[in-house]
Amino acid sequence: MTNNDLELSNYDYAIPNNLIAQTPTANRQDSKLFVVDRTTEKFFHKKFSSIVEYFKNGDCIILNETKVVPSRIFGKKVSGGKVELLFLDPCQNRKEYNVLIKPFIGIGKKVYFENGYECELLSKGENGKTLVKFNKPGILAFLQEYGIMPLPPYIDRKNGLAITMSDIDRKRYQTVYAKNLGAIAAPTAGLHFTDEILNSLKNRGVSVAKLTLHVGWGTFKPIKANNLNEHSMLPEKFVLNKENAKIINDSIKNNKKVVAVGTTSTRAIESIANFASFREDRKIFIKDFSGETSIFIYPGYTFKVINTLITNLHLPKSTPLVMASTFSSRTLVLKAYNEAINKKYRFFSYGDSMLIL
Repeated sequence: MTNNDLELSNYDYAIPNNLIAQTPTANRQDSKLFVVDRTTEKFFHKKFSSIVEYFKNGDCIILNETKVVPSRIFGKKVSGGKVELLFLDPCQNRKEYNVLIKPFIGIGKKVYFENGYECELLSKGENGKTLVKFNKPGILAFLQEYGIMPLPPYIDRKNGLAITMSDIDRKRYQTVYAKNLGAIAAPTAGLHFTDEILNSLKNRGVSVAKLTLHVGWGTFKPIKANNLNEHSMLPEKFVLNKENAKIINDSIKNNKKVVAVGTTSTRAIESIANFASFREDRKIFIKDFSGETSIFIYPGYTFKVINTLITNLHLPKSTPLVMASTFSSRTLVLKAYNEAINKKYRFFSYGDSMLIL
């Protein structure tokens, strides 16, 4: 690690707009797979369906079972003008919710929705977070019926596209194994998996461990400080039970691959390794745990459990790009990204996949 690795400006790259994926591939498994071998520093270009070839009996892949809530919703001001809300904690069961709202219409003003729902703006906090109070309960069910998926801003859903593409986004901005409602962003590394691929892995003797980390607002939070050690992540809730901790520990014990599907799974497991682990035979094992994590993995961090990473092609100057660079190296990852651009890979949430061995 050098001082250059701690400067945010060194995680920038130029991405052509036409390579920012606006829609998913027709079939999940048909996305491209960019393979990075950290030892040889060689690159390989595959289809995601071939990922099974890289794993063997006794290896373990870790999936995040969080399920995205369609937590964006459109309402109207009293004048009839459109207002958009993004719920930051959609699964709580109260009348007051933290949201991001645009345009901001002023404290004490109201927004009106379908089925007689309305909310009043109570207060505005930092980063635009606004507390609103609804006139009726049952907001989660309301969002499930009328909400749209909270796609990141680089996916264009303007001029009615959010509504016309809602059914597609509800299906494809969700992993096939999503189970536990609570996220406001998808763990996008898992979007490429199909039931067939998961079954093929199991047939090869690969174990599948599952956890839940509810991806929150922090996934959209940009790094503002140029020195990475001055950035802080927003906390996200996660849980890993005993059964799945044992699955992971068995692979650690037998010196097998422990594969995180995505930066969210990585953050959860490495958080547990930092404060709920034990050592045997010079190895670190993890315990079942539930809580919150605000871990930010950047150069200087030593990975304690994860030794293989499945991830996507991430935004410039983003925390997932920094993590991938920490797992491999900044120079190798940026070299890979440059090749991915030259070979017309599709980038970001609906884009292609990367396997770092």
